[in-house]
Amino acid sequence: MIQLIDLKKQFFSVKTEILQEIENVLESGQYVLGPKVDELEKKISNKLGTLDAIAVGNGTDALVLTLDAYGISAGDEVITSPFTFFASAEAISRVGATPVFVDVDPESYNIDPLKIEEKITSATKAIIPVHLFGQSADMDEIMKIAKKHNLIVIEDACQAFGATYKGAPVGSLGDAACFSFFPTKNLGTLGDGGIITTSDLGLAKQIRKLRTHGTTKKYFHDSIGYNSRLDEIHAAILLVILNKIDHWNSKRNDVAKRYYEKLSQTNTLKLPIVKTDCSHIYHLFCVGSDNREKFLKLLQANNIQSGIYYPLCLHLQDVYSHLPYKYGDFPIAESLSKTLFALPISPFLSEEDQNYVIDVLLNEVKG
Repeated sequence: MIQLIDLKKQFFSVKTEILQEIENVLESGQYVLGPKVDELEKKISNKLGTLDAIAVGNGTDALVLTLDAYGISAGDEVITSPFTFFASAEAISRVGATPVFVDVDPESYNIDPLKIEEKITSATKAIIPVHLFGQSADMDEIMKIAKKHNLIVIEDACQAFGATYKGAPVGSLGDAACFSFFPTKNLGTLGDGGIITTSDLGLAKQIRKLRTHGTTKKYFHDSIGYNSRLDEIHAAILLVILNKIDHWNSKRNDVAKRYYEKLSQTNTLKLPIVKTDCSHIYHLFCVGSDNREKFLKLLQANNIQSGIYYPLCLHLQDVYSHLPYKYGDFPIAESLSKTLFALPISPFLSEEDQNYVIDVLLNEVKG
């Protein structure tokens, strides 16, 4: 079976380094929020050009903690995309606020800035643009709108570590940004993890307090916080991967280029469009077809793993049935949910295996 994302090959390529780092952590006797976490925070903030980075338990917690630290709560509204992983909206709901959805751009699949202003009300406090599949949202326009209406911008960059927008790293573009270190992410660990980047030092201080039960002095609490701390072992693993990430993202781009070169021969599959002012890191390589089920069955029959991202838009999820949305409200997002499917992509997808995937698809199209 050709894997959608071959995690085994990826981690085995750095197995020796990871095992050594794990042994070093075990011998240190420091297992939670220790020197490896400090080092990871410093290296990521330096790499992305922010003043601080705060490591937390996972990407969802990163979003929740950031919203909470900004004081967003019941009665507030936060604008985001309906075409993304559930956590983008779940975090808004978790702090008691209401997610307000805006349709997406048909080319980038990211939130459409032209449709944001019409959704802003007196209750709107923030915008969460999602850098979907590894490509940045149109941040200049989003930041202009936010400045005009005095709104906070929190980048959901969970799928986009290493991507850039007009030469600037994703994660340095808004007021704060949230990343996930889930194993399938480009920068991932052997479990859960996340980080928040920001140049707002007051915000960073508040998040650091919230991630450890609302305290800055052990056993003395002035806030209701969370238990969302990154383990030293995960930080040590991530420091190994961080040294590889630029090379691995480059290899993903090589895989993407081969898909473009070979699959552009047919009009049957819609290939992802990269905006001229963005660099894409291809967390996922999603193509579109009105006959998606046919292609999914074809790939499965030929031992090729695929996936659907995402089969049901957030505004149509049962949990949000109380909100004033219905089918047809966001036609572009709804269309994407019916047509997009992901092809295998990873730094370790061999050219031979990729050519096999391409041949299977082209033979079906030509046949």
